[in-house]
Amino acid sequence: MNELFGALGYLIPLALLFLLFASGVRIVTEYQNGVVFRLGRFVGLKRAGFRWLIPFIERMVIIDLRTVARDVPPQDVITKDNVSVKVNAVVYFRVIQADKAVLQVEDYLYATSQIAQTTLRAILGQVELDELLSQRERINHELQQVLDARTDPWGVKVSNVEVKHIDLPAEMQRAIARQAEAERERRAKIIAAEGEHQAAEKLAQAADVLSRNPATLQLRYLQTLVEITGGGNHTILPIPLDLIRTFGAAVAQPPRPEPSRRESDEEDEDMSPGAGLS
Repeated sequence: MNELFGALGYLIPLALLFLLFASGVRIVTEYQNGVVFRLGRFVGLKRAGFRWLIPFIERMVIIDLRTVARDVPPQDVITKDNVSVKVNAVVYFRVIQADKAVLQVEDYLYATSQIAQTTLRAILGQVELDELLSQRERINHELQQVLDARTDPWGVKVSNVEVKHIDLPAEMQRAIARQAEAERERRAKIIAAEGEHQAAEKLAQAADVLSRNPATLQLRYLQTLVEITGGGNHTILPIPLDLIRTFGAAVAQPPRPEPSRRESDEEDEDMSPGAGLS
């Protein structure tokens, strides 16, 4: 009996020591850092691996170092040209200094999310709607720089900001659609005018070449008749080009002006019998 009590006298302190040792064991994974406090004072960081803390004296806060993606809720934004839109975005960030993320801010996740919302409204309020729709890469880069500068004291690195969706009013969507349609019509008219200009230049060059030799014009005329008759049953009455030229010259010849009444009277007096007698 005494031996049993003697064995228990050894086992109980050993068990208490083992429990005390086990209560101070901490395992820090590769993507985490531990911020250690001793009696409330910051004493250092614990990297990945097996770590032991002094029970009841030291305390460790685990901080995840992986990249975090947070959605920015839809924000009502008034652009520089007074257009009301609703914009949402996503922010990618991670902790690079675990001690600052614990010591400088109460909840770095909540704080980063809130500052992302206010920055989104502030930056988008300084641009016009056309810039917001066409220059999204530049706006994303500007948002990332501003957020990174504001979260740097917290040990948080903002790696990327992406504007996901822009909700436009129905009236603005119709106005943009009309603007795009007008732009397409303008481009179509310009292309058609350029085509007409190029065709006119080619036709002028062809006419210049044909006018140098009358035989080429006759051959081209016959070739055109062949192309017309090749599409189906057509009756063609060819007219000689010389006849067309003669008719065109006669039509183009200016008419002889008729003499005035005074000139006619003078001619009649000259032709009278006594006109030559003095």
